[in-house]
Order: sequence, then C-alpha cells, then structure tokens
Amino acid sequence: MSTNTTDNARKVTTRRLAEMKQRGEKISMLTAYDYSSAKIIDQAGIDVILVGDSASNVMAGNVTTLPITLDQMIYHGKSVMKGVNRALVVVDLPFGSYQGNPMEALASAIRIMKESHAEAVKIEGGSEIRESVERILSAGIPVMGHLGLTPQSINKFGTYAVRAREEEEARKLIADAKLLEELGCFAVVLEKIPADLARKVAEELTIPVIGIGAGGGCDGQVLVMHDMLGINQGFSPRFLRRYADVAGVMTDAVSRYIEDVKSGDFPNESESY
Repeated sequence: MSTNTTDNARKVTTRRLAEMKQRGEKISMLTAYDYSSAKIIDQAGIDVILVGDSASNVMAGNVTTLPITLDQMIYHGKSVMKGVNRALVVVDLPFGSYQGNPMEALASAIRIMKESHAEAVKIEGGSEIRESVERILSAGIPVMGHLGLTPQSINKFGTYAVRAREEEEARKLIADAKLLEELGCFAVVLEKIPADLARKVAEELTIPVIGIGAGGGCDGQVLVMHDMLGINQGFSPRFLRRYADVAGVMTDAVSRYIEDVKSGDFPNESESY
C-alpha cells in the first residue's frame, strides 16, 4: 500500500532532500536495476532509487562490483528511468570510469546523464577523487558521495569488515565528508562504519547523510532491494532487515506451476481458446 500524500506525490529533487534533512524527515532509498521493480518501489513512495553497481552482484552474478561496465550501468539506468515518476534516480559510476582521470570521470558522468536520463551520479571516495568530483560538478551534474566501506576498493581493503574503527581512519572520513560537502555534493552515503561516527558526520554536515550499516543517526537509509526482499538469500550482514521472503514465494509458485504442467492440469478448459 502506498504511503503517498498529495505533498509526497511531488517529484523528489536534490533540493527536496536538503529540505527533508532540515525538517528532520528521514530519507528512504533502495536500489533498483530494471523497469518493473523500479515502477513498483517508486509507486510505493520511495524517495531515492539508486541504480547501484551492486547490479554486478545481484543481476550478473559477479563476486564483486568491479566487473560491471559503464555501458551496463547506462542500460540499467535507462530501464529504471522508464518506470519512475517520483523518486530521485541516482546511478553509480562504475569502477574504472572515474578514478585517476578527471576528464574520463566527466565523460562517464555525461554519458550516464545523456543516455540513461538519470538525475544524478554516485561516486566512491574522498580527497583522492577530488578532481573528478569537481570536474563532474562543473558540468552541472549532481553528485552523491560514498565513504566508509567502498566496495570498488575491495582489493585494497581485502575485507568487507566495518571501516573507520581506528581514530586515524575516522578522522579522514570526517574530513572527506566535509570536503565532499564543500565541493558541492548534494548527499553522502556512509557504508558500514560505527554508528557514533556516522551520527557525528550527519550532525556536522548540512547535506543529507544516507547510511547502510551505519546506525540510525543518519538522515536516511539505503538497502539493496534484492537483500531486503529476500530474493538474494546468501547475504546476511548484521545491518540487513529482511522485509519479505520473495525467494520462498517464487520457489513455491514455480513448483506448483511445474506440478500443474506435468499433471496436465495447466492449462485447463477456461485457460484455452
């Protein structure tokens, strides 16, 4: 059932997210990668849809987010945009499309905006990608930052463990978050960091801070749709709350379909021409 009111039916923009933070209204965000799913979660009233590079895992079966290409992200973004009326749609810049080369970062972001018609991009990292962020913002493209556990850097970290537990890394994270705000990012995602640190960042920044595994002190929350719906059952981190068992529902439905086909019960007379 939709929770929309007349006000909530208004299109969500980067400015509207800032207003939500100012009045203490939490921001809801989920991933989507295709037209049908995006249409359902948009109609349910989600504020932000992230076309995440997690498509590499849940749509393509890769172990990490690294293999997904810019062309593939554009394909997913384009599909999502066709199903969305209200939510703000943000597309991840994939690994290799922005690191180390600000002009390539700009070209990648422009392709996403022009070809998918999405409304913003998300980029992982802090001071080390400063020039790429500046270049993308200079073209008028809204940028969402991403700090803490940055899955595109998994080979550097070697683990998906909680980040910024140590004081030095925590200090850098706070400095990076403030830098992203100063550069002009409209929001920052904090992934898998201590709740107290995330709350501190949310309090010190004027832009919205969206958490995933970062406690309840953030201005909003994001989850991967396949995880929270129980489609992907092989991933059970502490921060994940499952809201459905879609894999179970699908398995049951497919099993009954197979039985009915094998027994000759489907199709029956009323289902035939």
